[in-house]
Amino acid sequence: MQVVETDVAVIGAGGAGLRAAIAVAETAPDLDVAVVSKVLPMRSHTVAAEGGAAGVIRGEDSLDAHFDDTVSGGDWLCDQDAVELFVEDAPKQLTRLEHWGCPWSRTPEGGVNTRPFGGMKIERTWFAADKSGFHILHTLFQTSLKYPSIKRYDEFFSSELLVDDGRVAGVVAIEVRTGEIWCFKAKSVIVASGGAGRVYPFTTNGAIKTGDGMAMAYRAGVPLKDMEFVQYHPTGLPGTGILLTEGCRGEGGYLTNKHGYRYLQDYGLGPPEPSPRKKAMELGPRDRLSQAFWHEMQKGNTIDTPYGEAINLDLRHLGEDKINERLPFVRDLATSYMRADPVHVPVPVRPVVHYMMGGIHTDIDARTSIEGLFAAGECAAVSINGANRLGSNSLTELLVFGDRAGKHAAQFARDVAPADNAARIDAQAKDCERKIETIYAREERKESTADLRRTMADAMEEGCGIYRDEGRIRATCETLADLRHRLPGTALKDKSKVFNTDLLSILELENMLEVAESLAHSAYARSESRGSHQRLDHTARDDDTFLKHSMAHYRGDQAPEIGYLDVVITKSPPGERLYGGAADAKAQKVEAAE
Repeated sequence: MQVVETDVAVIGAGGAGLRAAIAVAETAPDLDVAVVSKVLPMRSHTVAAEGGAAGVIRGEDSLDAHFDDTVSGGDWLCDQDAVELFVEDAPKQLTRLEHWGCPWSRTPEGGVNTRPFGGMKIERTWFAADKSGFHILHTLFQTSLKYPSIKRYDEFFSSELLVDDGRVAGVVAIEVRTGEIWCFKAKSVIVASGGAGRVYPFTTNGAIKTGDGMAMAYRAGVPLKDMEFVQYHPTGLPGTGILLTEGCRGEGGYLTNKHGYRYLQDYGLGPPEPSPRKKAMELGPRDRLSQAFWHEMQKGNTIDTPYGEAINLDLRHLGEDKINERLPFVRDLATSYMRADPVHVPVPVRPVVHYMMGGIHTDIDARTSIEGLFAAGECAAVSINGANRLGSNSLTELLVFGDRAGKHAAQFARDVAPADNAARIDAQAKDCERKIETIYAREERKESTADLRRTMADAMEEGCGIYRDEGRIRATCETLADLRHRLPGTALKDKSKVFNTDLLSILELENMLEVAESLAHSAYARSESRGSHQRLDHTARDDDTFLKHSMAHYRGDQAPEIGYLDVVITKSPPGERLYGGAADAKAQKVEAAE
C-alpha cells in the first residue's frame, strides 16, 4: 500500500473540487493539497453543463429577487441563511472567474451577457454560448496549475473515508492504472465527487456519477439530506439522455405536443406570449415542466418515438444566425444524435433525470458532522436548492461553496492538533485493502453486476420517478433490499489489476445501492407533494408536518433510519408558487389593494 501524507485531501476534480483546491492554496500556500479524482479533471461532469451560472448583475435585478426566486423555486425547503449567503457571493465568484479567464458571452456594449432561465423572473444567468460548464472547468483547471501546493492524483477511485473518534483522517483509493491501493492521510478532507444520477436508467449524467462520495460519507456516519428530491430536466434527447440546455428555452424555444400546441399554458405556467414580468410558459421551473409532460402523456398528447414518448422542442423561429451564435452545441447534438437540425425541424425531447437536490448534510461553511470533513457541489446539500433547484444556480453553487469548503478545510488543517491515532488509521486502511482482496478472491459468480444494476435502475424509475405513490415506493424499497443482499454474489471475471473496470463496477454498484435506498426510504416517509417529490396519494404540500429536511442515517445491512431537521427560515414564510399568468394576476391584485 502506498501512503501519501498531506494536509488537505480533495475527492473530485470537477468545478467544486478544483475551486476548493484553489481556495486552500490561496488561503494557506504552505499547506499541501492532494486532489484525488476518479477521472482526468477535464472529464469531470462539470464539463457537460451547458446553460450558464446565476448571479445578479443587471440593473433591474437585486439580491432579494434572486433570493425570492431561489426560495420559492425550492418550494420553501431551502435553508434561507444559506441562500442569502449564496446570492450575495454569487456575482463576486463569477467576476473572479472572468478575471481568471472565463470567456463569458458579451453584450454589444461589451458587458457580460445574461439569458433568462426557468423559475427566475429576471435575467441573471451568465453564459458562454452553450458550453458554460466546459469553459468554467477549463478556467478552474488552468488556474489550479499556478499553485505548486496542489498535487493531482488522476484516475484514482476513492473507496472509503478514514475516520477515528469522530474526526476524519484521510481516504483510501485505488489507482485505476495499476490496481494498487493508496492511503491518503489528511488533516481535513473535502468531498466534491458529484451526484448519483446513474441510479436511474435514463439520465443526463455521465457514467462516472455513481454517488461514490455520498456513499462514503454516509457509511462514515454523515446523514444524507433531502435525498427524495430528484430533478428531472424537461429537455433530454430520447434514447441517449443527452441534455439540451435550458438555454434553448431561455433564448425563446417552444415546447409543443403532437398537435403542435404549446401545452404549458394549460398547467398554470402563463399565456403563450410573455407576461409583463417576462415569465411565459417555457421558462417555468423544471419540476413543473416535467410534471406537465407526465400529464400530457396520460392524455395521449405526446409523440411516439423508438425511444419512448416525447414532445417537441421548436427553435425554428429563432433563426439560423441566433442558433449558431447562442446554441451551436445544441444544434450539433440534435443533428448528430436525433438527425433533427433545429434550424429546420423541431427536436423530440423528454424529461430525464438530471440533478439531485439532496446529498451529504453540511452547514453553510460546508462542514459535515465529522470533524475535518467538508463537502461541496452536487454531492452536498447545504441546502440552497430545497425541493427543486433552479437552473443555473448549480454552477454558481459549486463556486461559492467550493470556495468556502476550501477556506474552512485549510483553517481546520492549520488549527488541529496532531492526532495520536496512526496505528488505528493504518488498521482501517488495511481493512479497506482486505475488502478489495475479498472481492478478488470470490470464485463463484452467482450474480451479474449488470443485471443487478439494471434491476436497481428500473425499480428507481418505477417507484421514485416524476410521480410516486406508497405502493410503488414500497416495492422499490423491497427490491433494493433484495439487491443489497444479492450483491456479495457478484464476482470478477477479470482478475487482473490494471484498469480493472469489473472491480470498479462492483464498488460503484455498492455505492449506488446505498444512495438509492436512502432516496427511496426518504421518499416513502415524506407523505406530501413538494417540488420534485410528487405523491399521487398525498397531493398537497404539508407545511405543518414536512417543512423539514429528511435525514437518512446509515444502518449497515438494515434499511436507513429517516429523521428530520427543521428548515431555516429567515425572512420568507412559505407561500404559493405562482408563475406566468397566475403570478401576474396575484401581483395585479396586490397592486390594486395597495
